[in-house]
Amino acid sequence: MATLGITTQKHKVTVVGSGNWGSAIAKIIAENTQAHPSTFQRDVQMWVFEEEVALPKDSKHYNAQSSLSQGPQKLTTLINEFHENIKYLPGVPLPTNVIANSSLENAVQDSTILIFNLPHQFIGKICDSIKGKIVPFARGISCIKGVDVSDKGIQLFSESIGLKLGIYCGALSGANIANEVAQEKFSETTVAYDPPRMDSQHPTPHGSPKLSPIDTITQSSSPGPKQQVKLQALPNEFPPLSHENVKKLFHRPYFHVRMVSDVAGVSLGGALKNVVALAAGWVDGLGWGDNAKAAVMRVGILEEVKFGQTFFENKVEAATFTQESCGVADMITSCSGGRNFRCARMSVKENLPIGEVEERELNGQKLQGTSTAYDVNAFLKMQDMEDEFPLFTAVYQILEGKHRPADIPQLIDASVA
Repeated sequence: MATLGITTQKHKVTVVGSGNWGSAIAKIIAENTQAHPSTFQRDVQMWVFEEEVALPKDSKHYNAQSSLSQGPQKLTTLINEFHENIKYLPGVPLPTNVIANSSLENAVQDSTILIFNLPHQFIGKICDSIKGKIVPFARGISCIKGVDVSDKGIQLFSESIGLKLGIYCGALSGANIANEVAQEKFSETTVAYDPPRMDSQHPTPHGSPKLSPIDTITQSSSPGPKQQVKLQALPNEFPPLSHENVKKLFHRPYFHVRMVSDVAGVSLGGALKNVVALAAGWVDGLGWGDNAKAAVMRVGILEEVKFGQTFFENKVEAATFTQESCGVADMITSCSGGRNFRCARMSVKENLPIGEVEERELNGQKLQGTSTAYDVNAFLKMQDMEDEFPLFTAVYQILEGKHRPADIPQLIDASVA
């Protein structure tokens, strides 16, 4: 364990991802790096997947005389010039210390804190691209919704990131619709970070309920030998990443943060509620009202808890799903106004495949509920446990065209089985 000393270095923060949620998180972090100059470097790198975007004529930045308004421009150029992500978070000013960077390797260089906020389909490739190119004592926070399923089993994305990069990675999730957060409408979130004991510069870091007794990242819920990666300690020169300091990175007057140590529970809550939100959208699209949505949410919470306790039994706390923003609060929000709910509802009302609605409505972004439903079902099939999770299984079967949304009550009725 490191000894107590005066810190001489500040944490550099990079946000990997720049969709609407990635941009909203970058905004929050950049505000906080300015508010806590003794802990964090001011500038926040935001990695942007480069694309050509034309400035809309109704944008306040549009000027027919400007070269930036003459046809498609690099998205990074527009973000850095206008301090706004005009494609994925239009109308929301970003702090001037958010630096859009199309070079992933350059964006993460020398960063001690990496915030991963991008569709989960891309995380494997991203980690492969930066492996060996980040400081070995970096720490991460995953804002990614989903689970990583392969023929070897199932992992949380916080685990996948940690194992691929050899770093410790926590998780952030909550009742957080990105546009509302970006507009500074009050909300709260849950950040799970269980500080590795080797990172402590104090016997008990202030603000942390406990120190993790481990100094390795271990793969969960997979048959055969467990994969482990030994961590490298955060150098003494940096401020300790206790709960207190991690909270400083995210907490704002309009965005309240609850710190916990249950990384698995927070990660699963963020992933599985998107599957439930599809079912809620379908029953709402059928015109069945709030009672039907509430029934779907209740079953969904039960299946979330059961999934966590069955496959992550030593890591999940049931209270995370019922007491924290990442659990019941996120379930309510996602089943009332989230993108998975909205697209599912439209698909029923318009009698269209949900993929067509997704393409029309999401401006190039992807639904996480559909891909997570397929990933979860693939894992449950491997375990021969589809019948143990009737709602998750019903969503998959509806996506596959094997059942209709109107069949949901029968499919989740345990007495029919």
